[in-house]
Amino acid sequence: MDGPAELEAAEQVVIRLDSSLASAAAAVGGEPMLFDGAGDRTESERFLRAVDNIRRLAPSSPSVVGSPRRLSSGSGAAAGGGGCSAVQVTMARLEDEFRHLLSSRAFDLEIEALADLTSLCISSDRTNSVSSMDLPTVEEDDSISDCGGRRSSYRSLRSIREIDLLPDDAVADLRAIASRMAAAGYGRECAQVYASVRKPAVDASLRRLGVERLSIGDVQRLEWDALEAKIRRWIRAARAAVRGVFASERRLSFHVFHDLPISNVTVVSVVTAAPATHDTPFVEAVKGAALQLFGFAEAISIGRRSPEKLFKIIDLHDALSDLLPDVSDIFAASKAAESIYVQAVEIRSRLADAVRGILSEFENAVLRDPPKTAVPGGTVHPLTRARLAAEGNELAPSLSCLELPEHENQSPLAAHVIWIIVVLEHNLESKASLYKDTALSHLFLMNNVHYIVHKVKDSPDLWSMIGDDYLKRLTGKFTVAATNYQRMSWLKILNCLRDEGLHVSGGFSSGISKSALRERFKSFNAAFEDAHRVQSGWFVPDTQLREELRISISEKLLPAYRSFLGRFRHHIENGKHPELYIKHSAEDLENAVNDFFEGAPPSLHNRRRSHG
Repeated sequence: MDGPAELEAAEQVVIRLDSSLASAAAAVGGEPMLFDGAGDRTESERFLRAVDNIRRLAPSSPSVVGSPRRLSSGSGAAAGGGGCSAVQVTMARLEDEFRHLLSSRAFDLEIEALADLTSLCISSDRTNSVSSMDLPTVEEDDSISDCGGRRSSYRSLRSIREIDLLPDDAVADLRAIASRMAAAGYGRECAQVYASVRKPAVDASLRRLGVERLSIGDVQRLEWDALEAKIRRWIRAARAAVRGVFASERRLSFHVFHDLPISNVTVVSVVTAAPATHDTPFVEAVKGAALQLFGFAEAISIGRRSPEKLFKIIDLHDALSDLLPDVSDIFAASKAAESIYVQAVEIRSRLADAVRGILSEFENAVLRDPPKTAVPGGTVHPLTRARLAAEGNELAPSLSCLELPEHENQSPLAAHVIWIIVVLEHNLESKASLYKDTALSHLFLMNNVHYIVHKVKDSPDLWSMIGDDYLKRLTGKFTVAATNYQRMSWLKILNCLRDEGLHVSGGFSSGISKSALRERFKSFNAAFEDAHRVQSGWFVPDTQLREELRISISEKLLPAYRSFLGRFRHHIENGKHPELYIKHSAEDLENAVNDFFEGAPPSLHNRRRSHG
């Protein structure tokens, strides 16, 4: 068979198969396909052979840009001559087959299969990675500068899990179709079909992972509690999205389009400034989802800085740092996708800047807040309430008298955290000296050191940074402050309940001095009522600590008072006006102690009960 006859036979095969499929579709209401995965591949293989023959034998003609389906169905198709019309009919059929394969043969992505990708897969040390924040610029990063020299084949890091998105036979058919469309000059149209089908699938996968479509404004308007929860979810979702979804999409696109000329040089990708390449279908399919994903971290990086956000921002920074090798491997290997990696690097840099800014503001607040006026009631100082954190930049300490604990293998970040706490302690001690009541100064220190200790214990990040040894030191300082408070407040009161000085002896008489006993009761009443009046106005904000203090006071006061009453009350009750001396029952005192540290002194008179 000579060339023209062979070309005509190939055209007849293409037109007949296309017409028969169209007729069948009209008859049954569906659209039968050559590549349907049903098992019998005779017709599909005949069609591909005919396509190859048409491409080989048809006179070359300039490629026509646009959908081959639209071109083949218009009047321009017939006017183009037999060969051109057959090519257009062929490309239209291949486009439909390509779309059908992508849509009908795709697997449902099992999100559960990505669960183990949500943890750190690359060994990282937070205290080392965050302490210096010495992040490379885009120009300095090897993974970008090496892009031009990388081999074109796609490789996988150990942390990446590539999941099959379509069966192997369907991928092979997609490659067969894409190669023929590209050879005929319709590679760009094939890539557009690919992106139009895979993009919604990628978007759906991210929604199932919990990635929300939030603008930068939406993120920045969220209350902190809600934002904190979203950050935790985002970190898990980002790891699964990058290592599972994007990696799998990259592999599928690679197997379908690798080394294919998907466009002529005049066609420019709609998502990049560069001419379309074999990476363009992948980029167009995932770029919107990737921008949405990383946009959340970007919103955090440029949002309002406040101390309570510090560790979640560090979490974001570390998660992004952990993902960057994967992002580089998936996106930075081609110019079409490189901008996504560049964006991730820039966001990580801004997150580091945010951490530095928060730490700098907090450190300056600690160092530059001079003692002015005492906080009413000895409560926790507003400065102490700021979350404690630090970065690893070196400081020039202005308080050279402070002794910093040193530990082997201590990271710069941990050393700086301890430095800031030590400076804060020194600042608080200066503020404590403003109180005229020594007991209140100890209560103030107790409140503030207790707050620091519990903030450390409540934050695994902070606890791991400063270590158990320094935490024990802080706890010891709290214990000393609490002991000093009780000694200064209650030693005088408890001394009123001692026997010394009440007994008289000598000559022909011995026993209890009623005048001394009456003075002792009067002194106790006055001292306790003064303590009640004053210390009910003091404030211990931590409810558990407040209750523990009351219990400790009661355990010392009530047994001593009951014992004193038991031994000596009959001496007073047998005299005149006993109510002037025995003014309170043990129950009165117990109830009165419950008023302590509330920040609002009540009337002790309302607490009294009859002791008769």
